[in-house]
Amino acid sequence: MTAVALSLVPEPDHKPFERADAFGDEVKSVLRSHTMEQKTHSEIEEFINAKSREWGRLLMEEVLELRAMVEERQRVVDNSGRERESARKTMRHLGTVLGRVAVPRLGYQSPGTADLHPMDGVLNLPRELYSHGVRRVVAIEAASVSFDEVVEKVRMYTGTSISKRQVEQLTVRAAQDFDAFYAGRSLSDTISEDLLIISTDGKGIVMRHEDLRENTKQAAERSPRTVESRLMPGQKKNRKRMAQVATVYSVAPHNRQPQDILCGSESAPSEEPRPRPTQKRVWASVEKEAKAVIREAFDEAQRRDPEHKRHWVVLVDGDQKQLRAVKDEAKRLAADITIIADFVHVLEYIWDAARALFGETSAEAEAWVRDQLMGLLTGVSGEETVECIRSWQMRTALSASAVAAIDKACQYLTDPDRMLMIQYGKALDLGMPIATGVIEGACRYLVKDRMDRCGARWSLTGAEAVLRLRAIRSSHDFDEYWKFHLAQENYRNHASHYEGETIPNPLPCAKPKGRPHLKRIK
Repeated sequence: MTAVALSLVPEPDHKPFERADAFGDEVKSVLRSHTMEQKTHSEIEEFINAKSREWGRLLMEEVLELRAMVEERQRVVDNSGRERESARKTMRHLGTVLGRVAVPRLGYQSPGTADLHPMDGVLNLPRELYSHGVRRVVAIEAASVSFDEVVEKVRMYTGTSISKRQVEQLTVRAAQDFDAFYAGRSLSDTISEDLLIISTDGKGIVMRHEDLRENTKQAAERSPRTVESRLMPGQKKNRKRMAQVATVYSVAPHNRQPQDILCGSESAPSEEPRPRPTQKRVWASVEKEAKAVIREAFDEAQRRDPEHKRHWVVLVDGDQKQLRAVKDEAKRLAADITIIADFVHVLEYIWDAARALFGETSAEAEAWVRDQLMGLLTGVSGEETVECIRSWQMRTALSASAVAAIDKACQYLTDPDRMLMIQYGKALDLGMPIATGVIEGACRYLVKDRMDRCGARWSLTGAEAVLRLRAIRSSHDFDEYWKFHLAQENYRNHASHYEGETIPNPLPCAKPKGRPHLKRIK
């Protein structure tokens, strides 16, 4: 084994923590001064906050110097089986939440390849300048506010300067282990009597032109362009890419009466508290196709109930593509599912028919709608409801637009697949939910609240990363995910580059604790 190459990093000319101690003494001297006695509490607070950050930076830098001082030469073999016999002292910088620090360490060389740094692996340093601490701040903030605001927040809270482009890059890196994290998780401790609910819906996001799906991009190119201050009706179409939103959660059966659903009923609603969803996971993807996200939802349900002992309920709004994907996934997993169409969605069609028959909202229309809904909630079929609507239609001379609205409602209610999904009487008896409020809420707080800001146009990678981080936080999995992410980072950046995927430990072995062994002297 050859000798260590000449040092590229000067040896420290001070004792460990000498600079930090001197800085601390200087700060304490200022705090004891007459000048500081005249300061207000906010001025003192500001002074100490600024100085404590620099003191922390010095401490961290000197800890890293101490690591370099005790680093031991190791036998290093890379993942191609080549032994790195030449080593030299090198240094890199790391932008931390305390400021930028220098990181001295040994670099093991081989012609034509990048150096290997075992100390980097032990410290789990990222490949880029910014530390995982800064990346964590960016990940948390980017899930809530714009990238421009993240730049300012990072500067304000850490003193670290970072560009908007770097914020987006760190956001993408922070979210890259999303799929692997959830694919390897299992939730097997759920109460088997609870219903297992799957629900999915779509929500559009305004995208950059180059990141639209191909059909949407072509339609956008064909649409007329204007320089007017206001968009023409329908001009926002062909500017969005649909994000598919999904949720899987458990909930206890909750038996209700039709009167409990119709708040305006004269009968008093049940006073039994509604059970809360548990182990709820929500997520969305603008990158993947809808059927891929629906497959993920069923895979998540499969991990929770691999033996299919629980009752699976799928809540949908009736979109035909979603229904086909749902049925395909149920068939793939041989899962017995109950599909329920969103009651509120059906309510909208009933109201469209009511307005066509009675004009705009009136007491007569409200009573008629209540009667139709009560029928559906007590077991009246969609076919029977349509017969009632048609009988009312025959009594009144209607405009062409009113007839079209009634035809649309009747077609919706008599669709063969949908008729099986609006058996609300049976669903209530079995304690099943009949509305998609959970997924509708997810579309709002997961997608709309962050992605639909005025003027925002998203890149595909940036939008997907933000959606993933928002999903992790909304599912209360961020801390657990971050541990997983750091472990994956260590493997990607370090362990995978060594023989046997094992990083040689350059630190001296810890001395055993306990009583020292006495040497016998004759």
